[in-house]
Amino acid sequence: MTQVRHEVQVTIARERVFAYVDDYRTVPGWMFGVTKFNPLTEQTSGVGATFDASMKLGPKTLHTTLKCTEWVENEQITLDSIDGFDVSMSWAFAGSDEDTRVTVLFDYTLPGGLAGRALGAIIEPAISGVIKHTEAALIKGVTEADAA
Repeated sequence: MTQVRHEVQVTIARERVFAYVDDYRTVPGWMFGVTKFNPLTEQTSGVGATFDASMKLGPKTLHTTLKCTEWVENEQITLDSIDGFDVSMSWAFAGSDEDTRVTVLFDYTLPGGLAGRALGAIIEPAISGVIKHTEAALIKGVTEADAA
């Protein structure tokens, strides 16, 4: 697996940041390349919630089914793939009523062979741009939601 780790600091209460990230409806608006993030279960938050997701990276669209495997209110959300593109995404939230640090871990495994090398050539150079875009979009989205 390849792991990408990133931290962002925002001047918004942890509960508000957590609620925004936890709301599946906001994901395509802040997570770079996500074109689809639809619930497959009636439960849309917490351990067991399952989603059909697609992410466009360059000319390639990756599909995966994600299941929430860890969820602690205002502290942790982890989604692991159960089908499709092999990925694990984890968000940890720390802070106070005025300031929040979000730590994101993104682990993924590329398929072997020529297909894996081709996919790696697309994904790996794009990761830093993906993180920067996602960070800016997340801050903007939470700030706008917090102001509403």
